[in-house]
Amino acid sequence: MLSTGALRAHLLAAHLAGPVATSREVSLRSYRLFAARDPRILLGLDPEWSWGQRDLLALMADKCGVSSDPGDTSGCDVIDPERTLAALDAFAKRLGEAGRGRVPVLFGTGHPHRLLGFYAALADALSAAGCPVLTPAQGESVDITTRFGLRTYDLDYVRGVALVREPGAREPGSETGAHTHSPLPVRTVLAAAAQAGGLLPELVVGDHGWVCGAGQLGFDAIGLADTDDPALFVGEAEGQVSVVVPLDDAVRSDYYRPLTRYVLNRACLSQ
Repeated sequence: MLSTGALRAHLLAAHLAGPVATSREVSLRSYRLFAARDPRILLGLDPEWSWGQRDLLALMADKCGVSSDPGDTSGCDVIDPERTLAALDAFAKRLGEAGRGRVPVLFGTGHPHRLLGFYAALADALSAAGCPVLTPAQGESVDITTRFGLRTYDLDYVRGVALVREPGAREPGSETGAHTHSPLPVRTVLAAAAQAGGLLPELVVGDHGWVCGAGQLGFDAIGLADTDDPALFVGEAEGQVSVVVPLDDAVRSDYYRPLTRYVLNRACLSQ
């Protein structure tokens, strides 16, 4: 079993917490755009409260441990590992509750190159515990606006985790996919599940638009977020998102394996 101390050391060594690769400039730009209600940064969330840049900076300082000084405008951003550990415990608690209740769960990621293995291990564990891991709308197309214009992507599932990929880019089921912040994939998946009259998720696990899009629709959602993704933390503050774990969401995929072991142990889901 991985101890809290060992995981804290790993978070810092792998730059999942502490000084992270996300720059202060990128984070502050995201806060400005969120305050202006830019849909690229809202990730499907429709905030109930008015969030100015200083409000967001104070929130992110509280949730992540970034500097609260608006005059601090350059260098690497910083995530407090103690906040990451506390959020991982809450994340694990919610997964454990889902496992004991054997509830339907949906997994989805906008970071398939980095986080697919993390989510897939959780999906395997919950499936073994008796939870239906849902895979609606497989193969359906989603039109997403990108900086290159409107692009069509296909929904796919790899080891129980939803992602999108460019048509013809890879065979269905291959472990690659496109990076996206859009909430449209989760909206498509949830609409397909509802129209089919099948199970709806009682828990959605993921990142970016998968979490915010589901939470905005009233689904219980938990996930991971970096310092330049304020929407998830706003969702948590307003009650649309249950748990958000602050960490760098784009390091090497194998660096998340100790987090997987820690979460599954805490959730009593280790196989």
